[in-house]
Amino acid sequence: MNQPSYRAIATRQLTYRTKGDSTLKELAVCISEPRSVSDTSTTASCIVSFDGLPERSDEVTGADSLQALELAIDAVESHLRRWSKKYDFYIEGDPYFDE
Repeated sequence: MNQPSYRAIATRQLTYRTKGDSTLKELAVCISEPRSVSDTSTTASCIVSFDGLPERSDEVTGADSLQALELAIDAVESHLRRWSKKYDFYIEGDPYFDE
């Protein structure tokens, strides 16, 4: 796995498998520390990365650092739910989604 080029302030360790494949792989979901987007405003952004999954990271922007962090947390769930059509996700051996 590649090391992120930002400071992760929250992580979640999951495993996943591509649907139709029995091989479990490790996945680290990471949210970066909010960083200021501009010197002249309170706008901030966080990077949401999925290290170990062949999907792109996402940059989430909010009106301030608290909103950026809040939106980043929401983005984790949104991405995983969307990708659950392609992958099965597990947390501590149990299915991530209860469906």
